[in-house]
Amino acid sequence: MTNQEVFDLADKYIMNTYKRFPIALKNGEGAYLYDYDGNEYLDFLAGISVNALGYNHPVIKDTINKLVDGLFHTSNLFYTKNQAQLAKLLIENSDLDKVFFCNSGAEANESAIKLARKWGKGRYEIIVMYNSFHGRTMGALSATGQTKYQKGFEPVLPGFKFVNYNNFEELEKAITDLTVAIMLEPLQAEGGIIIPSKDYIKNIEKLCKEKNLLLILDEVQTGICRTGKLFAYQHYDIEPDIITLAKALGGGLPIGAMLAKSNIASAFEPGNHASTFGGGEFVTGVAFASLHYLIEQKIYLHAAKMGEYFLSELKKLAAKYKTKVKEARGLGLLCGLELEDKISLSDFGNSLLKRGLLTAAAGTNVVRFAPPLIIQEEHINKAISIIDNVLTTI
Repeated sequence: MTNQEVFDLADKYIMNTYKRFPIALKNGEGAYLYDYDGNEYLDFLAGISVNALGYNHPVIKDTINKLVDGLFHTSNLFYTKNQAQLAKLLIENSDLDKVFFCNSGAEANESAIKLARKWGKGRYEIIVMYNSFHGRTMGALSATGQTKYQKGFEPVLPGFKFVNYNNFEELEKAITDLTVAIMLEPLQAEGGIIIPSKDYIKNIEKLCKEKNLLLILDEVQTGICRTGKLFAYQHYDIEPDIITLAKALGGGLPIGAMLAKSNIASAFEPGNHASTFGGGEFVTGVAFASLHYLIEQKIYLHAAKMGEYFLSELKKLAAKYKTKVKEARGLGLLCGLELEDKISLSDFGNSLLKRGLLTAAAGTNVVRFAPPLIIQEEHINKAISIIDNVLTTI
């Protein structure tokens, strides 16, 4: 097949819900992807922060080969080993006590919203942030602070109160007798790689304890070593009541998870919440192998080191092209380059693509970089060279 043949097939039969890049990907190796026409791309998107170990990694391949002859699905009416082992690994490496498995980040956030309301016993209001992103299902969408995602799907669900991110005074004033939780991202990824102050997050934790509120952290994109820690909340020296995970958790396969403290998790009883496919034996087997490797090899330390180097190089470009770049910012291997308003983000991304670098947009005019966590300096140097070239010519 050629790229064009794949384009034609997809355009004919698949709903038009994505603005796709004009390439059809066939396979990958390490930090590189290849299309049906034989073109090579350096991947600084990683399936939107999913493919932590890149492509064709032996840990993932070997695990899949071992699991092929086993069970793929049994439902959650039965106990399964891989699910239990993955839960144990998550809990032993976090400050939480219990896990609920599902299939995506949006589902994990839906689960957190439901658990908070159930625990609240009549309190149901959740304070959320403008510019946030929590998913596309109606509950997660209603908690998302970007109207562009909600347009056409109104009315959204009630029970969410929005405040500005990184503004503690505004948040504190928003609390009422109906407030049960505060839900936010440790850093806003889709919102433009916005990093809050450490005091802001610490003050929210303190406030939640004082007011008997739950602190819910959406770690769907920031969790699993992405920011230079296993979980991004660990940068702030806090203990959240609930966190949500997905993306990099599954080693490339779809899985979501909600982790909670025991006294909160106990609000759920059999029948309160469920997921037919959540935590299936095959997916959790791959997720366990991937997560175990990431932890054992301390990949988060590598991500921190490579992220520091990458961000320093991006900041050099920002200083070099002051009329074209507002700022370079990031945490670990989740970085952003905010362009001046006069620069077209779409044109910039397409120019990177034509030179073989895969990225994505975030926020209003931010190029998002979220490469596989296995990248080396040589990959970063190549990416910086491509970005420099585009900034020179655009």
